[in-house]
Amino acid sequence: MELPIIRDLVIILTLSVIVILATRKLNIPNILGFLITGILAGPHALHLIENPHQVEMLSEIGIILLLFTIGIEFSFQTLRDIKRTVLIGGFFQVTITIAVTFLVTWLWGFPWPQAVFLGFLASLSSTAVVLKLIQERGEVSMPHGRNALGILIFQDLIIVPMILFTPMLSGESSATGMEMLITIIKAAAVITILIYASRTLVPKLLNIVARTQSRELFLLTILVIAFAVAWLTSSIGLSLALGAFLAGLIISESEYSHQAFGNILPFLDVFTSFFFVSIGMLLNLQFVFENPLLILAVTIAVLVAKALIAGLATIILGYPFRIVVLVGLILSQVGEFSFILSKVGLEANVLETDAYQTFLAVAVITIAITPFIFKIAPKLADYSMKLPLPERLRSGVRDKEIREQKPENHHLIIVGYGLVGRNVAQAARFADLRYNVVEMNPQTVKKEQQNKIPIFYGDATQSTVLKHAGIKQAMVLVIAIPDSAAMRRIITNARSLNPNLHIIVRSRFINDTQIYLDLGADEVIPEEFETSVEIFARVLAKFLIPRTQIEELIEKIREGEYKMLRSLSVENDSSFSTLKVESPKHEISTWKVASNSNIAGNNVKTIENKMKNFSIIAISRGGQVISNPHNELIQAGDLLFVLGAAKNRPILKNLCKNSNLSDDSTCY
Repeated sequence: MELPIIRDLVIILTLSVIVILATRKLNIPNILGFLITGILAGPHALHLIENPHQVEMLSEIGIILLLFTIGIEFSFQTLRDIKRTVLIGGFFQVTITIAVTFLVTWLWGFPWPQAVFLGFLASLSSTAVVLKLIQERGEVSMPHGRNALGILIFQDLIIVPMILFTPMLSGESSATGMEMLITIIKAAAVITILIYASRTLVPKLLNIVARTQSRELFLLTILVIAFAVAWLTSSIGLSLALGAFLAGLIISESEYSHQAFGNILPFLDVFTSFFFVSIGMLLNLQFVFENPLLILAVTIAVLVAKALIAGLATIILGYPFRIVVLVGLILSQVGEFSFILSKVGLEANVLETDAYQTFLAVAVITIAITPFIFKIAPKLADYSMKLPLPERLRSGVRDKEIREQKPENHHLIIVGYGLVGRNVAQAARFADLRYNVVEMNPQTVKKEQQNKIPIFYGDATQSTVLKHAGIKQAMVLVIAIPDSAAMRRIITNARSLNPNLHIIVRSRFINDTQIYLDLGADEVIPEEFETSVEIFARVLAKFLIPRTQIEELIEKIREGEYKMLRSLSVENDSSFSTLKVESPKHEISTWKVASNSNIAGNNVKTIENKMKNFSIIAISRGGQVISNPHNELIQAGDLLFVLGAAKNRPILKNLCKNSNLSDDSTCY
């Protein structure tokens, strides 16, 4: 049985691959490539997709996952920090945009209900596009990223009253302010419940799931939380995107947030592509070709007006002019929720067909050029600072509050907190080195976090987890886990994220050494041969080989990748030819002096003269060791450490035969 959705997916994915390959060669952002894919596959071009509605459903999943990951990167504390931006900045941006759009369109001849509705459409920016681009550029926590997010959150909240109010503009609805009030009360109740869940229920649930060490179960749990909260908020009249963002905030309150973020990313990339494809399908190329000047003029007007108004809202918040310019530029497009609102207006006869087509064309074009605006925004912001601006406008009144913390640099990252990882961490503490630990055992993480160890839960095979550990700024990465497949992925990801990183790997087997080195590891320490090296070093020490020679030999063994231990013969290796056993037939023996021994009371030198081939090198007396005791008098109870050839032991026995000491009790 043929499923139409499978056919549509194959077409979209195949066409996307072709278009993205072409746009990448032209250095065009991927978002624009997906929009072009949608335009080509849509009903106004090649008409390849039979059911665009199914693609729109997949795009909704993409929006949910996108807002969910944005929420994970934030927290309720961060949200509280930007509440001023949400309430004041968002309010002024939406209100002023509606007012300006209403005035312009009303003077242009539009009826006042339609002019108000066009203001609604123009006031909304693209949450999906802006946040995806901010996320890709790593600017979510930067001042302009936080301000943009705050204003976008207000827009997502205000969309509900706009939808309720739209039918009233045409007189087709008897909705009152009471309905809006009930919706607000429901929203407050849901948010309160979610805050409680984020502090109590969710951390306990994730801890139970994490203990199972099952990646599949952990992923399913995260997805259930994301979609359940999104569905809950949607059921009370709020947007799916807002619910997904709140779900992400819930996860962000736990120590498992970075692992959750990494698990979601592969799904995010796939489903957000469907969102941009679905946007492209809306564009009617014939209408654009018939009205090019009109669409161009409206597009420029929307971009300029929205940039100025969003910038003005940021000025009201008191931020420096550079941030004002950045926020204005990145919020200058028309948003995806405007598409939903425009359909409501079309059904309520508030929006005419021509105005609807003009809006769609302008919205798609502004979204398409947003990636290019992001590229030039920093340069324009820097250039704007050269203008002769008043100092108060240039620096703002909140300049001191937006100074960013510099990321940690030149630190150590330890993957795995078993015996090896613990020892490395302890050595780092002794050496006063900064380090971060990544560990997959939730119980270990909880315990060590209480001990103030810089450790967090996460799978280091995921780039997101490595980034959270500061892989791009780190100097050394130590991988101390037993999983060979995981180590390979970690080495590959770490090397791609930081080409200058020094990677040290603990390997269980020597056969894996070359594999890790080829993947990008700088040093590989195989356990099986390191044990042999340690035993070998102790054997050589027993044969009185100088310590410097032993250390030199060990260093050469390691530099030669343990070839000496893997080969049956080292005859041709000159590295070992200078190693000579100087005193293989001598031993150090221990003798205890009894109270009735004839040795007691004698000088060490006198006894050595009688023993001839033996030398007393130390005496242990009362817990203290006397080295080189040449003139020391031997006392009863002393332990004598004697160096001599084993074949001359009878001489010492003959010397002691006048004492009451037996051979068994005197020689150890």
